[in-house]
Amino acid sequence: MKEYTTSFLADDFVFLEGPRWHDGRLWLSDMFGATVYAVSPDGAKEAVVELPNRPSGLNFMPDGSLVIVSMADRKLMRWHGGELTEYADLSANLAYDINDSVCASNGDIYVGTFGYDVFAHEDPKPATLTLVKADGTVKTVAEDIHFPNGVVITPDGKTLIIAETFVNKVTAFDRAEDGTLSNRRVFADLGDYTPDGICLDQEGAVWVSAFEQGEFIRVHDGGEISAKIDTGGRRAVACNLGGDDGKTLFCLIYDGDLDDIPKGARNAKIETARVDVAGAGSP
Repeated sequence: MKEYTTSFLADDFVFLEGPRWHDGRLWLSDMFGATVYAVSPDGAKEAVVELPNRPSGLNFMPDGSLVIVSMADRKLMRWHGGELTEYADLSANLAYDINDSVCASNGDIYVGTFGYDVFAHEDPKPATLTLVKADGTVKTVAEDIHFPNGVVITPDGKTLIIAETFVNKVTAFDRAEDGTLSNRRVFADLGDYTPDGICLDQEGAVWVSAFEQGEFIRVHDGGEISAKIDTGGRRAVACNLGGDDGKTLFCLIYDGDLDDIPKGARNAKIETARVDVAGAGSP
């Protein structure tokens, strides 16, 4: 197994999610800092837009606009031309916080939901995956997803892969032209690893952020782990591939006590590793 090490890029965030490489910068959500940032390769930060209800998944649309998951009010918000507007309201469809997401090349957005009140420490229960189409259609496309988290779509648009955090596996679906999903199957049984954010590389492997174990692992269809990054006991939250050649793995790390997150303690940071296989552009 190949092991990589990371280098510091930026810090002074509360809790980071949703990394996306776009137009030469890393875009990401500071969920409990209520801000979407764009970070340059040299670590320079720009606060792009504030969302009071916790931003998460980011989706760059075919028209160049940015659609942002607003977790607590269960809405998708559109940022374009310096203006923030409502893109879709999922609150009538989903009773609990929404989370990560992915956008297909045709503008289909898939959004996961917690499925229960995580912050009140309710017992976990299965959730759903929601499809929001460009024409405004909203429908459930998968059920019984156990804490849906990071999600990617293959370059041909025919496969969707999603992390199910609390059952320790990554799941794949066939994706039809109309956005519906079928043929559910296990992409990788991860044993004790708890998958959070994920990203796809050009060999079809998935980099998985193993939150509880503090590792980023490269996993192949079938479950083989071919590479890893050990964060040294810190939390591995999310990751994405980018940079000029697509071979920089941006690692979002939380280095602190989880109870300090709602208090606004700024313990989150970005580190990078140079890897051998470039990203496939998703998420």
